[in-house]
Amino acid sequence: MDLFPLYLTIKVSITATLFTASIGLVLALLIAKKDFFGKNLLEVIIMQPLVIPPTVLGYYLLSLFGRSSSIGKFMEDVLGFQIVFTWKGAVVAAFISSLPLFLTPARAAIEGVGKDIENAARLLGKSEFTILRTITLPLAWRGILAGIVMAFARATGEFGATLMIAGNIPGLTQTLPIAIYDAVQMGDDFTANILVGIITLFSFCVLYFANRFTRGRF
Repeated sequence: MDLFPLYLTIKVSITATLFTASIGLVLALLIAKKDFFGKNLLEVIIMQPLVIPPTVLGYYLLSLFGRSSSIGKFMEDVLGFQIVFTWKGAVVAAFISSLPLFLTPARAAIEGVGKDIENAARLLGKSEFTILRTITLPLAWRGILAGIVMAFARATGEFGATLMIAGNIPGLTQTLPIAIYDAVQMGDDFTANILVGIITLFSFCVLYFANRFTRGRF
């Protein structure tokens, strides 16, 4: 059995989760702490992957980064960086798909930090960065960590958008969910059952521990 899809899935999931945790944390802080024009629109755009079909999301990404788009041409011709039909495309799809699952618990945790504690620190002359580092993030860490775990799980199971933008190229862009699809199509029940068992066990463990974190049992 070819283990490349498992290796690629882990690689894509870790990379996408790093982007999700870093960019998502900035967005969570911005949405939770600031009021600005277009805030609701920004939230709606970020949450779109939860409601639109994954193939539609993949189509949007393909249109945005494809060779026929100005962004895609610029990236390929000027930067020498190709997104479509590469593992980087799978990372982009996983990142966009998992961002809402990180943002929701992270934002809720940040909003749950008592403003009276932060205001008291401001009265003592603490800078906003110090307040963020020593008060906000330490108190909100459970929700942030739960968001990271959920984002990683979502990135691992991403299929539709990945298939659209990265394709199904064995040894290059074939992730675990796509390999399962291929095995079923070819009637290879043995491989399909093993891969399904791996991803099912993994998803169960992720959801179990994420639930424990959000309930404060660790």
